[in-house]
Amino acid sequence: MKLMTFSELRAALPDAMAIGTTPKAALEADAGFSSVCIDSRVCRPGALFVCLAGTARDGHQYAEAAFKAGAVAALVEKGKLSGGMSGLEAVARQYGAILFAVDSTLRALQDAAKAYLEQFPGLLKIGVTGSSGKTTVKEIAGAILSREKKVVMNKGNLNSETGLPLSVFEVRDGDEVGVFEMGMNRRGEIRELSRILKPHVALVTNIGEAHIGMLGSLEAIAAEKKAIFSEFTGKETALIPASDAFRDFLAHEVNGKVVFYETMRPATDLGLDGVELELDGERVRFPLPGAYNLKNALAAIAIAQEVRVATSEARAATSSIKKGLESVQPLFGRSEIIRGRVTIIQDCYNANPSSMAAAIEFCDSVAWSGRRIYVIGSMLELGAYSETAHARIGRLLSGSRADFVYLFGAETRAAADILEKSEKPAKKPFFFTENMAELIDAVAQDVREGDLALLKGSRSCALERLTAALTVDGE
Repeated sequence: MKLMTFSELRAALPDAMAIGTTPKAALEADAGFSSVCIDSRVCRPGALFVCLAGTARDGHQYAEAAFKAGAVAALVEKGKLSGGMSGLEAVARQYGAILFAVDSTLRALQDAAKAYLEQFPGLLKIGVTGSSGKTTVKEIAGAILSREKKVVMNKGNLNSETGLPLSVFEVRDGDEVGVFEMGMNRRGEIRELSRILKPHVALVTNIGEAHIGMLGSLEAIAAEKKAIFSEFTGKETALIPASDAFRDFLAHEVNGKVVFYETMRPATDLGLDGVELELDGERVRFPLPGAYNLKNALAAIAIAQEVRVATSEARAATSSIKKGLESVQPLFGRSEIIRGRVTIIQDCYNANPSSMAAAIEFCDSVAWSGRRIYVIGSMLELGAYSETAHARIGRLLSGSRADFVYLFGAETRAAADILEKSEKPAKKPFFFTENMAELIDAVAQDVREGDLALLKGSRSCALERLTAALTVDGE
């Protein structure tokens, strides 16, 4: 199945130059591509390979590998067709492929995705952004909406300037709702993603300190996240957390309907087994633990209610929401509960000051008869705020119910300094290292059966490497 013909791609990229084997004939015929990739190792026959010129690796160097794997065309940058990359045209001709030369392959990928998405005017498009909780909200919303509709979503957290357009190419005929999370690694990225997606419903989860090192202030973060509404024409809906400090800023001059959704409601805490809440008179057992996951569930409920999961009657809609919420399973590294001789809360896919504090506070709140072991990794992308943020976590750990704290990564030294300066009897025993092997060895020697262990840190810390040390039976 072709996603786009080459003539449609050329129409989406009017400044592109087609180079290679009989490009004129290919453009006039029904030739095209059936998938899109940016990694030559996962290219499939019929693919369009996008040569992205990164800082560490240049995708143009892998064009031949992509053609060997079956790619039929590639987006290349015009500047790469001279000098050291002049062999690209010869390589394309050798494999019978076409090059589409553009000024920027990243922009061309985004423009192609935008044009592809326009082929599905009946698709209800939902965008989700925010400082934390995006992936979880997307997954919960997908679990609910898929009870009644055919849903397409980003895989994992493919939510970036490249991840979103690649995800858009997963849309197929018959899909009714698309739920796409939208992340950022630089200023202006949410606006670019909104230009591609043009969401009908756009939700902000929260405004927090993630990326504050990049943007400099919470106000700047809020302005960046607000750009998810930038393509509104007056008919769309903005879902904004009612209790967020930036709610009024986010809602100001939005060109569409604004709905403030609730971020907290009475619920029965089931500890590691999640929470139980009431929804229109029905009791719902939601399996993800912690107040932060309850907030994620309420955001997903707001999406479902806006979409009107079941249009027949309110009771049917409530039933679909209930079944969807109760079917949710934790994603890797996000509120995973691993039970064994040691019970592990593996929440180590990402971390920022807000999510770190929420994880520690949740672990403090759990009724537990054994020891509590908190393994805390560095929080990254905080820039000049890093030392202050880690020191704040150190103070939180000092007053926590942890029996022992392990700190991993150079940035956590600020937390270690706070713990070191704490005075007895509140002084918290801790271990600090920048070496994973040392951390694994220390944890393996100290862990006991019946412990509760929290693993929380930024993705690059890869704290899941500790899981084996925590779960293996001791001698």
